[in-house]
Amino acid sequence: MTVESRIQKLREDIRKHDYLYYVEARPVISDREFDALLRELEDLEQQHPELITSDSPTQRVSGEPISSFVTVAHTPPMLSLANTYSRQEVEDFGRRVQKGLEGAPAQYVCELKYDGVALSLLYENGLLVRAATRGDGERGDDITHNVRTIRSVPLSIAHKAPLQVRGEVYMLNSDFIELNRIALESGEKPYANPRNTTAGTLKQKDAREVAKRSLRFVAYWTDLRETDGPGSSGNHYNSIEHLKSLGFPVCNEMQLCADIDAVLAYINEWDEKRDTLGFQIDGVVIKVNNIRQQRELGSVARSPRWAIAFKYEAKKALTQLLNITLQVGRTGVVTPVAELDPVLLAGSTISRATLHNEDFVHELDLRIGDTVEIEKGGEVIPKVNRVILEERKKGAVEWHMPTTCPCHYHSPLHRPVGEANWYCEHGNCPWQIRRRLQHFASRDAMDIDGLGEKAIDQFVDAGLIGNVADVYDLPGKRDAIISLDRWAPKSYDKLVSGINRSKEQPFARVLFALGIRFVGEGVAKILAKAFKNIDALSKASAEQLTNVGEIGDRIAESVIEFFSNPSEREIINRLRKAGLNLAAEFESKTSNEFEGMTFVLTGELETMTRRDAEDLIESRGGKPAGSVSKKTTYVVAGANAGSKLQKAQELGVTILSEEDFKKML
Repeated sequence: MTVESRIQKLREDIRKHDYLYYVEARPVISDREFDALLRELEDLEQQHPELITSDSPTQRVSGEPISSFVTVAHTPPMLSLANTYSRQEVEDFGRRVQKGLEGAPAQYVCELKYDGVALSLLYENGLLVRAATRGDGERGDDITHNVRTIRSVPLSIAHKAPLQVRGEVYMLNSDFIELNRIALESGEKPYANPRNTTAGTLKQKDAREVAKRSLRFVAYWTDLRETDGPGSSGNHYNSIEHLKSLGFPVCNEMQLCADIDAVLAYINEWDEKRDTLGFQIDGVVIKVNNIRQQRELGSVARSPRWAIAFKYEAKKALTQLLNITLQVGRTGVVTPVAELDPVLLAGSTISRATLHNEDFVHELDLRIGDTVEIEKGGEVIPKVNRVILEERKKGAVEWHMPTTCPCHYHSPLHRPVGEANWYCEHGNCPWQIRRRLQHFASRDAMDIDGLGEKAIDQFVDAGLIGNVADVYDLPGKRDAIISLDRWAPKSYDKLVSGINRSKEQPFARVLFALGIRFVGEGVAKILAKAFKNIDALSKASAEQLTNVGEIGDRIAESVIEFFSNPSEREIINRLRKAGLNLAAEFESKTSNEFEGMTFVLTGELETMTRRDAEDLIESRGGKPAGSVSKKTTYVVAGANAGSKLQKAQELGVTILSEEDFKKML
């Protein structure tokens, strides 16, 4: 056998085993045997580089990180589905379909709604040439370099004509749990949930990092349906079956339903069985099967009339409360935390949940040893909903708030009159120092790359930092840092680069990063805009502060108390010498079209960050708010919106999708 023939044979074998493992989930060789095939192919291609092709399994990972993502257009646009949350609304959908088809019978295809990230693939001459995020439906980011690392996405197919395939990228529960296990062992913060982790992974600029994550792909649409070529049988079900024959993974639980009654039976079946799946779903997608009927029904705005998504209720689980411990935040707030018997919920293993404050614990009548219900719906943070009183055992222990801080100073805890929180007020409390440093370096504050929780713990333990000003002395401590576990010249250089870049953050971000009690991102922007610089703010009286809109007595007292502390003033002087921005320059509003309007953002936005959205609102004269009330003008609801969306519905507040919001802009 020639070298060229052997290379071709190895590629075919590796593709076959990739398909059996990632698509069919029935491997026929061991991992060691597979690795041996891949190593042999890599060796042969290295010896004969002229025989390397773009669709070779060795070419899944690109060599160098990219600097930015290129925006590409979707043709046709990637429509978004209307959501429904009740079986009655599914029946209403069926009636609308019948009316639109003038009484003609319709079949439906039901598929599981994978809780992942939408993706568009483009093939030409049988080769994958482009992969793009959904973006706003009209345009998305080209992430081909990252998608090539997903082994369930074919790099080549037996179809030479141009072909578009759309689907969902997701992560198996087992892979997500393993990823978090590794993160925790490394002292890193665990990931929130599989969907967010998948979305963040796909936006990595280094494909080598993406390759370390076990992402999967499932196809749910192809433009074969729009042609007269092979596989275009005139209905959706057969077009998906044809994709499967080309080597694409599809929803194996897909079902053809004769009517809406069969659709409802499918919904009920998978509501009961969704915990048996190895991945997360958040509902069922229902589509009219016949392509001609789909065209007849058409679409409204950006949603097809021939399809709808039924969303399941938030997942809940029962587990046992093993203990209640305390956690100290950056401002000294001491929060009770539920230590739970670990339970899998919505794709992640939950072993802890916040209990907010002492009053919350007593309102629930929560006792050590109780069986509790926990929930993790659209919100990322798990919460304890209720106690299962009928399962309370004798000897369940009532909990009372301790009187001293869990830090080694054991300083007395203090609960101010009229507040629900207890505070540790010891200036050297190591818990507070760590939390304050973590907050200072966090993405929403100074965004210091390389200064994560593990690094902060190491530096505090080694005596290298004790407050936020010490961060800017770290570049002069190279030898001490490199001597620490898991540090090397390259990671040190990354840290120094992150510290230097943080000096470019605007005054409002610096003000937020300081960790003044009750001064969040929004309040920091208001104060920075009103007082222009740190010196004016530090000298402001209570009257001057409360004369600023949205600044009440509690915030004013906290600001005055902060700047009255000699230690804080010394830190600010050191930050000034380090070169941080302690004065503001604000751009004027671009328009007044949102004047008098209040917007609340909830859920996950796909095409912009929440901060970007708030900046766009403010630049048009509007006001971003954190909670929903009768005075709220609009609620902008992204994916996995939670309690704020529900409250908006209860109050009759106008709800905008991300697309609606962008149209307003």
